[in-house]
Amino acid sequence: DPCTPERGHGAIVTDIVMPGLGTSEPRRVAAARSIEAELSELVSRIRVHMRRSAEAAAPGLTPASYKALSLIDRRGPITLSALTEIFGVDKSLISRAVRELEDHEFISRTRDPNDGRSQLLSATPHARARLEVARKRDEGRLLGVLADWDLLDIERLADLLHALNVGDATTKTKVD
Repeated sequence: DPCTPERGHGAIVTDIVMPGLGTSEPRRVAAARSIEAELSELVSRIRVHMRRSAEAAAPGLTPASYKALSLIDRRGPITLSALTEIFGVDKSLISRAVRELEDHEFISRTRDPNDGRSQLLSATPHARARLEVARKRDEGRLLGVLADWDLLDIERLADLLHALNVGDATTKTKVD
């Protein structure tokens, strides 16, 4: 593959036909492949981070449950169905994670006022305290990496990552 990370961003690529886009510019394809390679590395690092954070939150807590707890904390109160939809996995997997979180007294359930058949999941104060402990250790690492970055670059990276996550093609690079 001419666009492996070892060959760098300037690797030569012949025109590639991308579904729905026709022929793409070689430089754009090379850049997209570089992003894909970097994201792959980042995902590997995130998996390690999730294992460590889960263990810091509660010994034996699975990374999947930690991820669910983090999401419940950020977006809660939230229904089990909404959580399942966000993760894009089978409801039984999320149900298992929720049971584990309940065993640790990390979440509470309340009746959904909009749908009496559903329950809302919320992080408990105990969970928030444990999340804070887990996040503190790695928060310093990220802040250290970004310490010499211009604040506008950090904010722009956050915006671009968000756009990539939601598939927003309207977010363009701003030239300052």
